[in-house]
Amino acid sequence: MNTLSPRPLPRVLLFGLVPVAVWFIVRPLLDPVPPLPALYTSVGFSIIAFLATIFLVPALGPTFVNAGLKGGDLLKPYRHEIPIPESQGLVCASVYILLLMLFIPFAFSNFIMNFANQKVNQSQGLSVEQFPHYQLSVYLSSLLSLLIATMLGFLDDVFDIRWRHKLPIPIIASIPLLMVYYAERGNTHVVVPLPLRFIFGTLVNLGAFNLPILDRTKLRLPCYLGPLYYVYMSLLSTFTTNSFNILAGINGSEVSQALIIGISVILNDLLYLPWPIDFRIPIHLLGGTSEVDFGGVWSAGMAHGSRELVERHLFSLYFMMPLVAVCTGFLYHNWYPARVFPGDTLCYVTGMAFAVVGIQAHFSKTLLLFFLPQIFNFVMSCPQLFGLVPCPRHRVPRYDPDTNLLHPSTTDFIKPPSRLTSLTLRTMATLGLTQLKVHPKTGVIMESTNLTILNFFLVRLGPMGEKRLVQILMCSQVAGTAIAFVVRYGLAGLVYDGDRR
Repeated sequence: MNTLSPRPLPRVLLFGLVPVAVWFIVRPLLDPVPPLPALYTSVGFSIIAFLATIFLVPALGPTFVNAGLKGGDLLKPYRHEIPIPESQGLVCASVYILLLMLFIPFAFSNFIMNFANQKVNQSQGLSVEQFPHYQLSVYLSSLLSLLIATMLGFLDDVFDIRWRHKLPIPIIASIPLLMVYYAERGNTHVVVPLPLRFIFGTLVNLGAFNLPILDRTKLRLPCYLGPLYYVYMSLLSTFTTNSFNILAGINGSEVSQALIIGISVILNDLLYLPWPIDFRIPIHLLGGTSEVDFGGVWSAGMAHGSRELVERHLFSLYFMMPLVAVCTGFLYHNWYPARVFPGDTLCYVTGMAFAVVGIQAHFSKTLLLFFLPQIFNFVMSCPQLFGLVPCPRHRVPRYDPDTNLLHPSTTDFIKPPSRLTSLTLRTMATLGLTQLKVHPKTGVIMESTNLTILNFFLVRLGPMGEKRLVQILMCSQVAGTAIAFVVRYGLAGLVYDGDRR
């Protein structure tokens, strides 16, 4: 059986990074104890996650092939000759969840925390030497949701579940998360934008299960709208999970999206941590009314002394840093030309991880801003996802073996489309989102390019190689992150007032 040789793994990587990882793990037990001791341990575990992933994926690939978890690379000339190991996201998920479990004592152990309490230097600013113990149930429920997502993703890889049944699956994985969130009386209030406050007031509670009596003497609507916040959180987990899945198809697409979004979340979290320096960002140049300042003794970054905000973003960092490490290690093997495929398992786990931090750390709106390319792809795909336009099983670009280039793939209309379908497609074609092939005499639409962001890039930029296409996709993700930060810390002042933490 012909196989692609695995990418080389320099031993210096292993021998060089292991001592660094060990130093970070034991650093909280050494004098002087840093202000955020568990964060050092998380960095060490993240390095181990990177090393475990980059070495285990090629080692376990033949095992997956022998078990029948293999497939051809549809966009390569050797797609029928060389099997590629699939469902390797299971390896990534296993490493990720295992290290999150091993991390628990460093954040919640009495022995380690008591040692830190005795040694920590309070003069360095707001210190979080002890992660709140009540968060242990939240942490464990998040791990349980990740485990269920891993199981459901692997079942999807094995049984190849159809799209109509696949969409609600992440809701099942979010149940432990939502149940503990409700039991812990998690915050369900939403700050209302300024233009709508004359109707709803300043805050709307979307999680209360008791409806108050409407006061007829006031023009405002009731502030309690039932369990809509929990519906929103379950839909958030569904979107973050499936948004990676529907944008798959080329080497490195799924894991590169997760990697860039994970780095974006980490950068956002770092803004809220206590830093020994102080500097300002001139947000007024971006349209804001003031400057954003963070850092300085007792300032705790943009948290401005709020221990709760620091703890929230520490919680996010504890989940995001190992995820970024795992994705980095896997991308090395999934990069063009791919030696392994992630399968749906990686999409499920990474999507659920983002839902976990967005919900538990209370920055779901900011998280969605980092998903701008995925939102664009989802909105563009809606006509096919909801049956207006025929949706083939694979909407990946079409590969031309003669030129080794990718072209937009198409979907054919067996019968003339309805008026609504024709109007939708012609509008999208006018906007440059798709290309149509119409009957020369009747003008009836006969063919349309598949409605994905990958095909959109090929329509607008022309045929290109697979490697260049994934690079453009990554650039769009980075551009989306830049826009997200501008909107979150610049333009948000136009619709929200006060300290928008």
